[in-house]
Amino acid sequence: MNQHNRSIYLISVICIFAAGILGAQEQQEVTAGGMRPEIRRRSLILDINARVLESENVVSWSEADRKTTISGSPVGIRLDGSNVVVSVQFTPYVRRHGNMLVAQVQIWFNDPSHGVNYHTSIQTIPFGFNEPIYFFPLGQPQDSSSIEIIITVNPFREPASPDTAAGANNDE
Repeated sequence: MNQHNRSIYLISVICIFAAGILGAQEQQEVTAGGMRPEIRRRSLILDINARVLESENVVSWSEADRKTTISGSPVGIRLDGSNVVVSVQFTPYVRRHGNMLVAQVQIWFNDPSHGVNYHTSIQTIPFGFNEPIYFFPLGQPQDSSSIEIIITVNPFREPASPDTAAGANNDE
């Protein structure tokens, strides 16, 4: 690699790294108790329910999480099993002409006869608010066990304060 190409490569790595820092900083502000109003207006809530299904759709493990982000900023989950690691980043994009959820998956699995294998994929999924998205990072379920992730995306809403709720019920 010549010096010019190396400089371009380092600049692109720095730009990607800087974009990651800005996304992480906005993510931190969004999840903090005192959100800035401009961030709060753009905030999205991702309800993520992950579970492992055994044969005949018996749930052997499940966990739910709620993540707060903004359009274009990813949230991630990681599932560690005895012979598999699944890392998924979900990035919602809210657009006038249709919302999209980008799912970026990395999978490491240990096959006793072939060693450790790695697989990565990216999918773009259209979504509407409050509609569950069923995502299978290991592919569609077969007769054996599978992982199912259900994501629901909604705009952030302020919780009703006790004063507001009391005022709504007061007919004075």
